[in-house]
Amino acid sequence: MRAVHYVDGKVVVQDAPEPSGDGVRVHVTSAGICGSDLHMFSMGFPISVIPGHEIGGVLDDGTPVSIEPLLACGECPQCKTGDYNMCDRIPEIVLGLGVDGGMTEQIVVPERSLVYLPANVEAKDACLIEPLAVALHGLRKAGLNGEMRVAVIGGGVIGLCTVAAAAESCAEVSLIARHPQQVAAGEKLGAVAVDGTYDLVVECAGSDSALNQAVELCRPNGRLLLLSTYWDGVNFPVTAAAMKGLTIYTAMMYAISGVGRDCDLAAALLSRNPDIAKTLITHRLPLEDAARGYELAADRKSSGAIKVVLEP
Repeated sequence: MRAVHYVDGKVVVQDAPEPSGDGVRVHVTSAGICGSDLHMFSMGFPISVIPGHEIGGVLDDGTPVSIEPLLACGECPQCKTGDYNMCDRIPEIVLGLGVDGGMTEQIVVPERSLVYLPANVEAKDACLIEPLAVALHGLRKAGLNGEMRVAVIGGGVIGLCTVAAAAESCAEVSLIARHPQQVAAGEKLGAVAVDGTYDLVVECAGSDSALNQAVELCRPNGRLLLLSTYWDGVNFPVTAAAMKGLTIYTAMMYAISGVGRDCDLAAALLSRNPDIAKTLITHRLPLEDAARGYELAADRKSSGAIKVVLEP
């Protein structure tokens, strides 16, 4: 089969052995290029496995699925309480980081990793379930409710997924984004103009300026949710946050709460709002064009890209 690898600082598509071992075989139909894929590739992060953790596909019998890309041990204290996003074995259990991921034609995963799709969600869009789950997990931790005013800073896919999830909850949500296509997408998903201060501000841009703006937009005794990955470190405005008495929440990936996985909730959200996929997926390319896909995803200003999807 064919698969993406990082070789000598380049994105290449080359032959790879078909996956084997215990589990369920998924024929990949969509693999999203995530911002973290771009960062790790540009930083020269030593990834020897097939990248890709945003995955949709079909089983041998044609059943459409997404994949929760964490092969958690199920035995550590965090896994036993449902917080398997903090499994003792991270990062080696993350698809596309420590285990072969989804930028390929086939993948074998444990049955528990499958996310079965509602009838109106197609496998070609199911790669969006992973970033939607990130947004839902963070908003759940921050205690979102429909009476809140929410501001999202950063118009990448996580930021726009956060807009869609907050609007679904009936919260009033505003978006601050850099690129015109991001602003337009936010409006389609329910964002309104920024006005005043907010009960909850979600920082999805990952910069010093975004953090300062987030603190400014929070009302006194408000909440600040950090959903960015701060690759280069940042300076946090501690004094300004303390003077407002802010409660700060952090979140990473997704887990389970009660009887529901964040990924299953994301699949349901994608079902209820088909405009999410229509709005966020701007480019679809064959797997063989992965290098071009990375270029488009990295140059959002020129390409107009929001989510670039590879389709094996």
